[in-house]
Amino acid sequence: MADEKEKQAKPEAPAPADEKKAPPKKEKKKEEPEKEERKGPTIKKLEGVKEDFRYVVRLANSDLTGARSVSYALTGIKGMGIRMAQVVTDLADVPRDERLGNLDDTQIDRIRNVLVTVADNVPLWMVNRVHDFDTGNDLHLFGTDVELLRRDDVNRMKMIRSYRGIRHEQGQKVRGQRTRSNGRTGLTVGVTKKAAMAAVAAAKAEEKGGRAKKEEPKKEEAKKTEPKKE
Repeated sequence: MADEKEKQAKPEAPAPADEKKAPPKKEKKKEEPEKEERKGPTIKKLEGVKEDFRYVVRLANSDLTGARSVSYALTGIKGMGIRMAQVVTDLADVPRDERLGNLDDTQIDRIRNVLVTVADNVPLWMVNRVHDFDTGNDLHLFGTDVELLRRDDVNRMKMIRSYRGIRHEQGQKVRGQRTRSNGRTGLTVGVTKKAAMAAVAAAKAEEKGGRAKKEEPKKEEAKKTEPKKE
């Protein structure tokens, strides 16, 4: 009896109203790393630069980098070395260590004027064309004039058929260098091997043998045609 009372006392668990299955959990997508956008090259800002700074300066038909100092930027002109560039900056009254892009128009005009007359203000051993063929003056060439006058000199030597002009035409070395091992041109380039030397010797021997065989019948015919002595 006691057991039946305990069963009546325990309330039965209520049945779930909706016996629907729980929806399956959605798997979280793996977060893909965002693709980094390609950025262009970063330009470093130069120190000690003015607002009207020029990155490219045009002088003597050549583009010079304005970020370099004046004396080293002028070496970008063909025919202008560091020593001559320093002389030009001093004659133009421009500081050597100043960036070329920081110079104003008046300073650049002064450099242009000095470049035209620099040969008259330097010693003879500093110019690159002493006693010009046409004018007889001592000049310092720079820019495109260097290549033009060099081409004219080579053509003149070819026209007068000098030794140097002939060597220029042949594409050989001009200043007396040896060409046995270096500067070789033409078909016979490289070291001949022993087999090649032996083949050449065999060919020469065959040529000599063929000539000897041809000469023998000629001698016999000559003997037959000779008149007999009584």
